[in-house]
Amino acid sequence: MTLTGLYVPLITPFDRSGAVALDALEALAEQAVDEGARGLVALGTTAEPSSLTPAEQQAVLGVVTRVCRARHVPLVVGANTPRALRELADHPEVVASLTVVPSFVRPGEEGALAHLTRLAADSPVPLVVYDIPYRTGQYLSASALRRLAEVPGVAGVKYAAGGINADTVALFADLPPDFAVLGGDDAFISPLLALGAHGGILASAHVATAAFARLIDLWHAGDVAAARDLGGRLSALSAALFAEPNPTVIKAVLHARGRIPTPDVRLPLLPAHPDSATAALSAAEHLLATPRA
Repeated sequence: MTLTGLYVPLITPFDRSGAVALDALEALAEQAVDEGARGLVALGTTAEPSSLTPAEQQAVLGVVTRVCRARHVPLVVGANTPRALRELADHPEVVASLTVVPSFVRPGEEGALAHLTRLAADSPVPLVVYDIPYRTGQYLSASALRRLAEVPGVAGVKYAAGGINADTVALFADLPPDFAVLGGDDAFISPLLALGAHGGILASAHVATAAFARLIDLWHAGDVAAARDLGGRLSALSAALFAEPNPTVIKAVLHARGRIPTPDVRLPLLPAHPDSATAALSAAEHLLATPRA
């Protein structure tokens, strides 16, 4: 199965006591599916998983699993260690893990590929490798990504190279078969779809789920004029939502719209500045006010 379409990597909302707001999380998950998300991502980096206790992580996974089971949509779960991957065997709704390229140590392409190959061999679900070199410090070339596509148990890549470069063009010029390339740089999702991306894992879609789902559909249908117009407006929205560390601005916007009880994040993140929230809300209102192409 090749993953396609829009996947929303869910935030973790907190209530006024600082606890995980599970009811709000369930409502976010339900609304994302209602508005066109093909699937959901639980415990991805947008969910602040490193700040959650093991019990909180299990509670989050339980809520999102329940929604995916009831709505018959696929679930991808952030998992980066052999133990975390093994635990996914107990959740039949999980179709893949979202597994980040090893960070900080910069093992080189050969080390990164060996590490991911070992994880895939022991995982009960396929891996979608999260390639985000401006955060991990480890770049993977187009040739390395093609080799990764040949690894049994690797289903695709969340591609977040930080823009469009020569390796991006080279990868899409000869996409490996049965290997999903899902855009992960929200502001660049439209040009990635134009090049041939199968879909996207997009935090910005919390704020405009239907519009991002429509953008993917437009590019896949070949409606270039409408896709370019909508893609430009969604890029502006994404830039506003990522003006501060993710998911701080997204949470501020969701709180302002009454969808989560607080805009709170946990350290080391700090809440977004009110000006950033105002700018993002303005961009979202402009998107909704613009006639559909």
